[in-house]
Amino acid sequence: MRSFDYIVVGAGTAGCVLAARLSQDAGVRVLLLEAGTAFPPTTSGGADADWHYATVPQANADREALPYPRGKVLGGSSGTNGLMHIRGDAASYDAWADAGALGWTYESLLPFFDGGDDGNAAPTDPLWEAFYAASVEAGHPPNPDGNGPDVEGTAWDDAGPGHSAAETYLGPANERENLTVMTDADAVRLVVEAGTCRGVAYRVDGHTGVSWADREVLLTAGAIGSPQLLMLSGIGPGEHLRELGLPVVADLPGVGANLHDHPKSQVAYAARHTVRDAPAGRRPRVLTRADPAAPPDLHMVFVELPVHPRWAPGTEDGYSVVFALTRPESRGTVRLSGPDPFAPPLIDPAFLTDERDVDRMVTGLRMAREIGAAAALAGVRDEEEFPGVGAASSTVLAQYVRDTVTPYFHPVGTCRMGIDGAAVVDPELRVHAIAGLRVADSSVMPSIVSGNTHAPTVAIAERAASLVSGSG
Repeated sequence: MRSFDYIVVGAGTAGCVLAARLSQDAGVRVLLLEAGTAFPPTTSGGADADWHYATVPQANADREALPYPRGKVLGGSSGTNGLMHIRGDAASYDAWADAGALGWTYESLLPFFDGGDDGNAAPTDPLWEAFYAASVEAGHPPNPDGNGPDVEGTAWDDAGPGHSAAETYLGPANERENLTVMTDADAVRLVVEAGTCRGVAYRVDGHTGVSWADREVLLTAGAIGSPQLLMLSGIGPGEHLRELGLPVVADLPGVGANLHDHPKSQVAYAARHTVRDAPAGRRPRVLTRADPAAPPDLHMVFVELPVHPRWAPGTEDGYSVVFALTRPESRGTVRLSGPDPFAPPLIDPAFLTDERDVDRMVTGLRMAREIGAAAALAGVRDEEEFPGVGAASSTVLAQYVRDTVTPYFHPVGTCRMGIDGAAVVDPELRVHAIAGLRVADSSVMPSIVSGNTHAPTVAIAERAASLVSGSG
């Protein structure tokens, strides 16, 4: 059994950033634990790089259990997802402070956002150019800086770093003697003694080991894994833990609550000619609003295949306009299925349980259709395949949304930051009622941002490193 100054649990986006930053101080010893493998991750992922999660059946989404992939590899989902670098609008972050995450405003986070890529040198594609023109034609004006404080309109999304967080952050730190990276190590329990987190128990090759933290344990297992490990350690909703026969170390009802994601669907078109995959690079997107009096809440992108319901690709050539709700009202939960740390958790995003989400998604569908029907796409567009031109009434379109909704795989909120009784961590990311333990990943977001969650997760981890080291 070894001791370290800091133990970082989970080498996803946040964990890689945090371990790399903390180990810059040669005087501290850092252990980074990762359940997945260490192979060089790519955005295509692979069977061994995923947790193979699924949601519980979704009552308002055709009662289906939906696949919910999460990266199980150094870099986490940044090694298996799209690597789009989208901050979201300033109001998304200011809402955190309004909800009790004091000091977490857009302005306060600006120093912690990485630069990304302005996309000027990134390759583009004629179809993407056509989608950009179609979006402007449909009434969404050009926005020259899609990562500025005002993100509304049609913009070229930054291509991002082009690498996973493991390559971008952990790679340069890998040779440091004070950083130990342990892969294929499943964290099974936080060791809490007298109200203080002292270490982490984990399984490697069938054997259980414990490492001790002289200063702090930093939980960065993501919006699914972080609440799961807290509950396995007796930190969470007391009633739920007692039902499973787990001892209650700290009764925190907010652990695993407030789960939400960007629900998405699509309008799919057949094409007049072969539609090839576009090269990697910057992509056009639209951010707009269902209600002119409210902040932006609808996001639309172009996909180079006709996406059939439940994201099954069509066999014909075609394309889709994917639309997503960026400010959903529906809230779900992550719960344990039992006391076994290797049993998959019960993931319930509760998609479309708030009817306001359905109404806004229908508005998004109509806007996506306007883009898909624009003259700029006439050279490639054939007929609308899904939902089909006969689907016109709000009732029919609402049912189509329910039948086709899928996650964007941007889960947040399950260890919410705040100062009220439902919060899990305080504004310095310290777990309420437990000393020596912080959470620093997408789970601490009080509410989701109006963009992909990679960029804000990096910013959370960067700020966490400053808080832990005492410089922030």
